Amino acid sequence: MTEKPVDQQNNLRQPQLKLDAPLRMMETAFLASTASLIWFINFYFPLGPLLRIFFPVPIALVYLRWGKRAAWMGAVTSGLLLSVLMGPIRSLLFVMPFAFMGVLLGAAWYRRVPWIVSISLGAVLGTLGVFFRLWLLSLLSGEDLWVYVINQVTEIVEWIFLRLGILASPSTSLINLGAIALIIFNNFLYLFIVHIAAWLLLDRLGNPIPRPPRWVQVLMDYE
Repeated sequence: MTEKPVDQQNNLRQPQLKLDAPLRMMETAFLASTASLIWFINFYFPLGPLLRIFFPVPIALVYLRWGKRAAWMGAVTSGLLLSVLMGPIRSLLFVMPFAFMGVLLGAAWYRRVPWIVSISLGAVLGTLGVFFRLWLLSLLSGEDLWVYVINQVTEIVEWIFLRLGILASPSTSLINLGAIALIIFNNFLYLFIVHIAAWLLLDRLGNPIPRPPRWVQVLMDYE
C-alpha cells in the first residue's frame, strides 16, 4: 500500500528529468557560445569597456539556472570554442580569468552572498588573471611586460609627487606597490560595474542576483 505513491512520484519525476536534460544542455551551449562570441567580437572589434562588462555574465547565468556542473561545462565549452576560433593562447586569456570568474560569481550569487564579498572574490581572481596574462604574454614574447606596467605607474606616481610638491623620487618598492594597488583597484571597479550590469539584466531575465547596498539602489533609482 505504501509503495504505490512512491512509484507514482518516481514516474512523475522521470519525465521532468528527461525534459530538463536537453534544455540544460541547450542553454549551457547557447550561453557558452554567447560568452565566446562577446570575447570574439570585443577582440576584433573593440567597443571600449562596453562588452568587457559582460564577459563573465553568461557563465554566471548558467550557474544560476542549472548549477555548478553546468557552469563548469559552459566554461570549458567556451574555452574550447575560442580555442578553435582564435587559438589556444587567446582562449586561455578568456578562460583565466573571465570563464572562471563567471563560475565564481554564479556561485556567489546563487548563495546570495553580499556584494562586497562577491566583488572582493572576483577582484582577487581578476588580479590573478592580470598577472597570469602578463606572465603568459611575457613568456611568448620573450620580454618582461611588467616593465611596461612599472613605467606607466612611475609616470603616475611622479606626477602625484609633483602635484604634492614632493621633490624626492619614488622608490622601486613604492612603484611596485603602486602598480599592484592600481591593478586591484581596477578589478574592484570592474567587478562593481559587472554587478550593476548583472543586477539590471538578470532581474529582467528572471534570475535575480542579491540586492545591492541601499545607497546603490538609491543612486540608480531602482527598487
